[in-house]
Amino acid sequence: MGKSGDSRVRGIAARAGGWSARHRWSAVGIWVLFVVLAVGLGSAAGRVDVKDSDQLKGETHTAAKIIEDAGIEEPASETVLVQAKDGGLKATDAEFRQAVEAVMKAVEATGEVSDVTSPYDAQTISKDGRSALVQFDMRGASDTAGERVEPVLEAVEGVQKEHGSLRIEEIGGASMMKTFDDAFGDDFQKAEYSAVPVALGILLIAFGAVVAALLPVLLAVSAIMATMGLMGLVSHVMPMSDTANSVMLLVGLAVGVDYCLFYLRREREERAAGRDAQTALRIAAATSGRAIVVSGVTVCVAMAGMLFTGLAEFEAMGLASLMVVAVAMVGSVTVLPALLSLLGGRVEKGKIPYLHPESKLRRKRGRGTGESRFWTAVLKGVLARPVISVVVAAGALLAIAAPALGMKTQQLTLDQEFGDSLPIVQTYNRLNEAFPGGSEPAEVVVKAKDINAPEVKSALADFRERAVSSGASQGPVEIKLHDQQNVAFVYVPLVGGSDLDKAGASLDKLRDEVRPATLGKVAGLDAPITGQVAGSKDFNDQLGGAVVPVFAFVVVFAFVLMLLSFRSLTIAITSIVLNLLSVGAAYGILVGVFQHGWGASLVGAEGVGAIVTWLPLFLFVILFGLSMDYHVFVVSRIREARLRGRTTKDAITHGVVTTAGVVTSAAVIMVAVFAIFGTLTMQSMKQMGVGLAAAVLIDATIIRGVLLPAVMALLGEGNWYLPKWLHRLPDLTHDESPEAVAVAPAARDDEGEPVRV
Repeated sequence: MGKSGDSRVRGIAARAGGWSARHRWSAVGIWVLFVVLAVGLGSAAGRVDVKDSDQLKGETHTAAKIIEDAGIEEPASETVLVQAKDGGLKATDAEFRQAVEAVMKAVEATGEVSDVTSPYDAQTISKDGRSALVQFDMRGASDTAGERVEPVLEAVEGVQKEHGSLRIEEIGGASMMKTFDDAFGDDFQKAEYSAVPVALGILLIAFGAVVAALLPVLLAVSAIMATMGLMGLVSHVMPMSDTANSVMLLVGLAVGVDYCLFYLRREREERAAGRDAQTALRIAAATSGRAIVVSGVTVCVAMAGMLFTGLAEFEAMGLASLMVVAVAMVGSVTVLPALLSLLGGRVEKGKIPYLHPESKLRRKRGRGTGESRFWTAVLKGVLARPVISVVVAAGALLAIAAPALGMKTQQLTLDQEFGDSLPIVQTYNRLNEAFPGGSEPAEVVVKAKDINAPEVKSALADFRERAVSSGASQGPVEIKLHDQQNVAFVYVPLVGGSDLDKAGASLDKLRDEVRPATLGKVAGLDAPITGQVAGSKDFNDQLGGAVVPVFAFVVVFAFVLMLLSFRSLTIAITSIVLNLLSVGAAYGILVGVFQHGWGASLVGAEGVGAIVTWLPLFLFVILFGLSMDYHVFVVSRIREARLRGRTTKDAITHGVVTTAGVVTSAAVIMVAVFAIFGTLTMQSMKQMGVGLAAAVLIDATIIRGVLLPAVMALLGEGNWYLPKWLHRLPDLTHDESPEAVAVAPAARDDEGEPVRV
């Protein structure tokens, strides 16, 4: 704690704020230059994205590597399902045969396809004889096939019109790509674009002035732009992805706006209390600025947890989020004080009647004081009966968290992800019924010294026969040879189809029984098994192994940071416990809504019976980081009041009530932005949006408004307990109580010049 007469403010944030306020134009210029340089260099360097072969470890990775090394471009394969509508026709009937011929001719005539295979040659006829599959590949690169599939879909539709007694429908990688792009391509972008206006609208209500509301949004957007540029540069060392970009945008907007909000609200509050602009800014830098640095570092540590997963997509998300938080944090404690110093009283320009704190109507109602009447009333009750408050609030959160114990995670199948809203989903279900596993077969990538050697051919034939006789597949098992590269692809439809648990059991049978008995006997032959089901299983296995190290890393580091920042063992322990409670409650809500379907229709969801694999770990990391934001901010204010000589109970009331407005505003922005993602059509995005919004809401209300004050009231002086043996720890507190800052003589810069704020 700095002495009153000490003209030097010790904290990093306070020093940075002081320098920026003294060198206003330099600070703004450096920030603008940094953003422009980052964007320019990032655009010039381009972004390197995560390759398929690097997405996962294990067999999926080995298979992708063999394909990549062989230089084989796997085309997007398409299937046309020809099926009797009323059960009258059979595949052997003349009309059925004519329809199959017509489909083959029509798709070939488009010039967009190759390798058109007749079901009568490939034996792709269902057991009941009512369904047949015409299979072909799209010409050109598989990742752009969706753009070229339109004429093929139209050709198939044309054949359908001529054969009313049959159902003729196309499905495959390209047609799915096109359908999703048409239906949801703009879905995600709309959500990203609407997030900024929503945040701005809430800030206008919070500040009641246009300029004050624009500042946080401008800072958040500039931090996001700079990070996009940095992602381009960093991607040459660690590949990035579109998902990482979207997550970065979400996190950047949330923390960027939050940090500015904290700083701006404090500066405003000090001015309202009668301080001059110079002192108000110095106090905001020393108090809110410090809370932003502690919070930012904690969030960065939480995001760094994703780097321990070993999953390329997660590592990209973690690094992108970490960078945007660091950039937003630096911007908040450097360029924001400079802008506030430049603007002075003009920060209140564009006052909105009634919403502005100085509005007569608002003052009359007692809302211009910066203290929340609602939270004052709630706190009165909480602090009067802290034991009951803890029991009720903790009990409620544990009850909400209870369903999480039965959480089931999996990669969502097509029908789970999109429901029955699209015709292609119905085609997918019909295909799976007639040919179990046919829509997403397992793919065995066989690499041999000579793919045409007699023992290899014999092993492939044995594998094909065993795959069906073992019960893992009902066939037909298709083999594609690439003689020049000595690689063969074996496609095995798995029994279980779109039921991933059953399909997973079939996959295990292939990997553990069929392969060792056939292909495994040929020396020097590699045969990793990949595909949708294998990818999902390998991803689950790898993620399962990463959960403990990630959780441990985040919790331990956050604990150490809180211990060093507040020099209190009690605060470090309670903050971790409260954070874990809010994450647990978010898990419980997710499981209740999406797994059990309780109230699913309220969020336009369906009880899909599972939580998407990546979400629990992703949510834990993001939520742990974001809820630390509020925690640090509120506890800093309580500690500051305590250092000024208030009793612990008074300090709690003061800290929670004065921060209630800003925490509520910040939480409302986050909940609104996350809720936008809850409106998207894809169930996985819905789950992410609802999970994040619910957790932030719980965090800002039950945790910060009830549990935290009640627990601190019960602990009393014990809140500030630090065992003697921990006194040797580095002191990162750097507190500056407003009094110390306010009465400090005008600080001078390094050259002895008086400081102008």
